[in-house]
Amino acid sequence: MLITCLAVIAAAAVRRDGKILGHKLNDTTATAKAAADTITLLDDGTAVVNTTPLAKDISGFGGPVPLKIYIKDNRITEVRALRNNETPEFFGLAKPLLRSWNGKTPEEAQQLKVDAVSGATYSSRGIIGNLHRGLAYAAHNSGKINAAGKADPGLKTIIGTVVVLLSALVPLFLKSRRYRIAQLVLNVAVLGFWCGEFLSWSLFVNYMSNGISFWNSIVPVVMLVVAFGYPLFGKKNYYCTNVCPCGSLQDLASMANRRHRWQMGSNTVRRLGLFRQSLFAVLLGLMLCGIGSEWMDYEVFSAFVFTSASSVVLVLGAVVLLLSFFVPRPYCRFVCPTGTLFRIAERRK
Repeated sequence: MLITCLAVIAAAAVRRDGKILGHKLNDTTATAKAAADTITLLDDGTAVVNTTPLAKDISGFGGPVPLKIYIKDNRITEVRALRNNETPEFFGLAKPLLRSWNGKTPEEAQQLKVDAVSGATYSSRGIIGNLHRGLAYAAHNSGKINAAGKADPGLKTIIGTVVVLLSALVPLFLKSRRYRIAQLVLNVAVLGFWCGEFLSWSLFVNYMSNGISFWNSIVPVVMLVVAFGYPLFGKKNYYCTNVCPCGSLQDLASMANRRHRWQMGSNTVRRLGLFRQSLFAVLLGLMLCGIGSEWMDYEVFSAFVFTSASSVVLVLGAVVLLLSFFVPRPYCRFVCPTGTLFRIAERRK
């Protein structure tokens, strides 16, 4: 079943990007071209992030405001506006914003508070939103960025690696409620909100399509080993229970409200379980048909990267968090497509 799951991910990568582990199989479709153009590497080591396919839902006054973000040696060297339908007069007022992030690291740029230009609010919001969405994508494809810029692992990567190793190893030997609460907090705060590291369908397909730079993606690589490797040795559901920042946040919310939980009947739980399986089948079918792979960008995990997450994902994240106070792990148990993939991979026949 694990091999079957890997084959499905490979099929999705070919269908969406026309590539397997960086090798082009079919780059004639517009989808493959758009995916290939999202991050390109120039001869001088500059990585260029094109936000056109990333931020279709982020608009100025006249529609999308795509950008090209140039990153070299882990610094933003330039931000260029691509063709758009903004009113030239108003967009001209907002255009000086493009220089606001020059010289910043991607992390600094994401934390930088840039105000909209008076008189060109919509165009400004479009520029700022595209910049953050592009940098969030670059962070999840840091292997390409670091390979171009030869950036050394930063403090965030080092601490994230320590935290993910703790969550992967310590619960195997230590059964302590106090430690578990501390680990859940670390998972949420460090792996989730600070590092923005988690496993998702989008990550699987990106890695299958472009390959993995091990040392530049050490945190998600450890997560992948736990999620797909531990079940081979009898540790089923270990990643979801002990590592996943989304599952950890739901557990913490549930612990905070033990007295007022909703009692769900067995029939309700069974129907919701069937809903999860049906949803997974539909989403998988859409992805393999190449007509709806965008759903991968709306898994609730990306709400942790709230500075660049879409409004839809942020709303879904808020709903999941609220429900978690009354229903244990509602997203994990009744929705999560990534968790469903893990369950299928854990089956022996």
